[in-house]
Amino acid sequence: MPPLHIGLLGAGGIARAHLPGWLELGARVSVHTQDGSADKLAGEYAELGYDVTAVPDLDDVLAGCRAVDICTPTPTHKDLALAAVAAGRHVVCEKPLALTVPDAEEIAAAAAAAGVRLHPAHVVRYFPAYAAMRDAVVRGELGDLAVLRFTRGGARPQWAPWFGDPAKSGGVIMDLMVHDIDIARWVAGDVVRVHARTRGSERATGAPADVVTATAVLTHASGAVSQVTGLWGLPDQRFRTTFRIAGADGLLCHDSLAVPGFRITAQGVRAANEGIPSSPMTESPYLTELREFAASWEDPAARPRVDAHDGTAAVRIACAAVESSRTGAAVELPPAPRPASATHATDPEEPTR
Repeated sequence: MPPLHIGLLGAGGIARAHLPGWLELGARVSVHTQDGSADKLAGEYAELGYDVTAVPDLDDVLAGCRAVDICTPTPTHKDLALAAVAAGRHVVCEKPLALTVPDAEEIAAAAAAAGVRLHPAHVVRYFPAYAAMRDAVVRGELGDLAVLRFTRGGARPQWAPWFGDPAKSGGVIMDLMVHDIDIARWVAGDVVRVHARTRGSERATGAPADVVTATAVLTHASGAVSQVTGLWGLPDQRFRTTFRIAGADGLLCHDSLAVPGFRITAQGVRAANEGIPSSPMTESPYLTELREFAASWEDPAARPRVDAHDGTAAVRIACAAVESSRTGAAVELPPAPRPASATHATDPEEPTR
């Protein structure tokens, strides 16, 4: 096989989390950005002897790479993903897959038609505590699930202005809470009803930016109920995640501050308040995620624990939460049709790896 060649689109915080994973897998990486930041990122790693180069033309990246890793602001995901799919490249795309359900479905349909893999990078599925919790649920250790609670919060992102514009980021629900929305569905199954409320200003207009928090109550087809809470706080807000999963036969809890299963790290120079959760107790979840994705490109039968349908489902639920928060009314979600060719890592008989 020729060496793995990855086109990395973007050079911000999440690109800096993905890049070491690709290098650990032995890839050579072409970095592309529109603002010249690719030169700086590529230069940092080239000085250390890695095969990382900046490529100013997107067509040149697409012509030479095996797969594209989209780590750019959310509004750019659709156009970049469709361009990569049209070039016949596998696509890893940071969450959320898109800002609207039609856009997410268009990306997924295009990838399926082209016969390439589309992997929404819902990395929380690869954090050890969440993976272990889901495995326990699949093994039946908690019995029938009843109530699930998830929280996620930290300093409001201020290192890029698009976060402060909900038309571009989707606000705290789409940008932050989509992680736990995906986990809730992964653990408890499809969601049929959403009721949400947001407090605080979604627009970052102050200095420091206003605090904003949101809560979404998800009713699953199984009858279980999930409560998902997200917080974009003040600059000194410590990053923290929790879950509490209650079933007929048991309870599982996790608090990232009480059990230091991760830390906030940054690769290279970073802006204020820019941090990426990572795990110091095991290998990087970003490496685990990328290894699993890349293995599926060689083996058509391989089933990564997240697929294109999971990515579109997370967008659908998050959009329903945004709409519910706007109107104050609950939103009913009819079952989404599953493409015949899709694999479903949320099936209860399919444990995590």
